[in-house]
Amino acid sequence: MTYLDYQATAPLAPEALAAMLPWLESQHANPHSPHREGRRAKAAVEVARDQVAALLPPGGRVAFTSGATEALNWAIKGSTGPIVTLATEHAAVLDTVAAEAARGRQVTVLPVGPDGVVDLDVARVAILPGTGLVAAMLVNNEIGVTQPIAALADLAHAAGALMLCDAVQGYGRVPIPDTVDLIAISAHKIHGPKGIGALWIRDGVDLAPLLHGGGQEAPGRSGTLSPALCAGFGVAAKLMAARTIEDAAHVDRLKPLALNRLGPDWIVNGSTEHRYHGNLNVRRDGLDVNRLMSDLRDIAFSAGSACASGSGRSSHVLRAIGLTEAQARASIRLGFGRYTTETELRDAIDAIVAAAEGQWP
Repeated sequence: MTYLDYQATAPLAPEALAAMLPWLESQHANPHSPHREGRRAKAAVEVARDQVAALLPPGGRVAFTSGATEALNWAIKGSTGPIVTLATEHAAVLDTVAAEAARGRQVTVLPVGPDGVVDLDVARVAILPGTGLVAAMLVNNEIGVTQPIAALADLAHAAGALMLCDAVQGYGRVPIPDTVDLIAISAHKIHGPKGIGALWIRDGVDLAPLLHGGGQEAPGRSGTLSPALCAGFGVAAKLMAARTIEDAAHVDRLKPLALNRLGPDWIVNGSTEHRYHGNLNVRRDGLDVNRLMSDLRDIAFSAGSACASGSGRSSHVLRAIGLTEAQARASIRLGFGRYTTETELRDAIDAIVAAAEGQWP
């Protein structure tokens, strides 16, 4: 099996697994208990918190969550005032702001251009004084396009609003501007375990709690933390910091290899300039993607977001950049990274191209 679905989830780093195993096998104490074993578990959680925070701006605190979906829900529902966001955001943002709108909160969803990037002049008109929250992705999960987060943060602050950055796909890969106020991240996108994420909250920012209970996390998040998941997340973050240059160079080598093997019949969806190189969303007009995936069961790639793969709908991101329904349904996403070899990527792309060619007599 060749795995080319890094945006859905990245392979678990062996080092992260090794850090988790003791807490699964024999060290089972509750990190919120006051006895010696509980304090040991708490210490492991705090080491992980520092490791995760090392890749985030200074002047804030990391609150562990069950994942980025919870973090985004908390940031949005815990804030007040009108919301401005983008049409290409993850469903965890768009569905949450829709739920807030149903409760009477004002929501503005900004369009993006054919390149997938928001027009800052359009954003400037929408982000008015009195706006409570501006929410935008650093790196889009479907097309890999990067947004001008620093400029959006400036507009948000000029209007008196908070800036929420969904950094799930960019954390450890693309610099996060120091001026944002809230950052949502997820462990399993950086070679950590599933089931844990975090919300970074700038000092001085207060959010209403999303979950009520014991208030175990200082910023107001309730629930017993898993030392195993925290340890895995922490080590994965530490590896991202240590391997930043190496990982980026590897991805920069893989991207042109993939494009060259695909050839001129395939079109990149979204900006070719403002993007993370480990995400290639490409289309070939007339392609039957379902048939392609059926023919290539030993290659893991995606027809869009894994979160919406069972919905039957075409990608809202691809429609937002102006693709027709047919073009959106003729698109695939190829995601690669640290553990992808040049040989397996080349062979997989060749197989994809051959299978696609076989659809035309």
